[in-house]
Amino acid sequence: MAIGVVSGCTGNATLPPGLVVALDSEPQSLDPRLGIDANSGRVADLLHVALTRSGAHAERVGELDRHWSHVDPTTLVVELRDDFRFADGTFVTADDVRATYEAVRDPATASPRRAGLEAIAAVEAPDHYTVVLRLRHPFPPILEATGLPVLAAADVRRPGVPMGAGPYRLASAETHEQIVLEPNPYWPGAPPRTSRITFRIVPDPVMRVLELERGSIHLLQETLEPEILAALGHESALSVRRSPGSSVAYLALNHGDPRLADRRVRQAIALALDREALTRFALGDAGRPATGLLPPDHWAYARLPPPRHDPRRAGRLLDRAGYPDPDGGGPRPRFRILYKTSSQPSRRRFAEAVQAQLAQVGIAVDVRTYEWGVLFADVRSGNFQMAALTWVGVTEPDHFFLAFHSSMLPPAGYNRGRYRSPVMDRLTTTARYAATPGERRRWYARVQRRAERDLPVIPLWWEDRVVVHTAALEGFEPAPSGELRSLVRAWMR
Repeated sequence: MAIGVVSGCTGNATLPPGLVVALDSEPQSLDPRLGIDANSGRVADLLHVALTRSGAHAERVGELDRHWSHVDPTTLVVELRDDFRFADGTFVTADDVRATYEAVRDPATASPRRAGLEAIAAVEAPDHYTVVLRLRHPFPPILEATGLPVLAAADVRRPGVPMGAGPYRLASAETHEQIVLEPNPYWPGAPPRTSRITFRIVPDPVMRVLELERGSIHLLQETLEPEILAALGHESALSVRRSPGSSVAYLALNHGDPRLADRRVRQAIALALDREALTRFALGDAGRPATGLLPPDHWAYARLPPPRHDPRRAGRLLDRAGYPDPDGGGPRPRFRILYKTSSQPSRRRFAEAVQAQLAQVGIAVDVRTYEWGVLFADVRSGNFQMAALTWVGVTEPDHFFLAFHSSMLPPAGYNRGRYRSPVMDRLTTTARYAATPGERRRWYARVQRRAERDLPVIPLWWEDRVVVHTAALEGFEPAPSGELRSLVRAWMR
């Protein structure tokens, strides 16, 4: 992680003491152009602002944007507020927005966010507080692109962590240990109510819980094992809060492997997994078996059949795919597959549960654990066969294009499994250009049915958002996506 630290006093010495938030892994990058994992996003959300933010119902609401309008189908004009300033006191202007978008669109930046800006032909700044997005063609999901964190124009080519204009600024960062934020004294909204926020990197889940009980950590937001969650619920000094979330856990499969490229094999794996039992094992009652990427309360969600568990049919599909059981249920497997997962103990135990279920149909699974950064790098580069991952807060269904279109291999997009289907290409392309919400809903229903048939990934569950914090923490409101912006209004009493 390249570190650039903003120096100087905030003038907030009279604020209450800061609060400490536990993270299970180090953010991939504190540069929002590069960091797309959940923890990078949670930190960036406090350091940066964008033209718009995602609202409570996945709609776009203005942030830097005072007003936006479609002048014509290929021109979006955004009028900026004039009261946002970066952490050094300089005002955020249209030039900063233009420079940020151009940096992400530049292939040399190798930003994984670049695919989301593909429809933009040019970004113009005709005056200090007007931004014009020129599109190559009409593109209904364009508002999703306005969620890009805006950097200072002078910063986009400098090494280190770019400066933001969010409610906090970076005070210090120690690789693998902690990241400390302090209030941005130029924040135009209600000032933060604590003197600092410290993100501590604590990979061990038991240690996170012990430190929470001791009071050295004040907040954690994550998947907790059912027995730990039940025990914490009886701890009078802690508050356990659970609400529906928008994250989906899934098994990523590498379609570059000739076995996994066969749809019958992918279907066999899905049928061999008892996803209801796996969900209970991993989450207790804090999750629901998933039928796809979009949760049931999403406007584009399509009702699909619940996941089936049928090991006998799985065996027949493997036979037809050319992988017969050599021993008729004996010790020799049909084939072996490598399952990569993070080094967290709960992830290892889940991998072993998958290993046991697939062994019942003759698929031998070798489990290997890695630090999160190494695992994510391997998945992005295609160096895996099977891996368990989570998409956090899918709001815009154009995500299907970015995740499943054959042109969206990393670093251009999120098609990490190298899935290729001319049918899915046509469906996701048509859906992203559908003109009305009704048309978009109908096309995305077809996309979801195709994904249920093809299984580019195997959905596992939709997670509830579980937050555990000390009872002394006031003012924090969990978000379905897991973002932490409400920490601005939180304080320790």
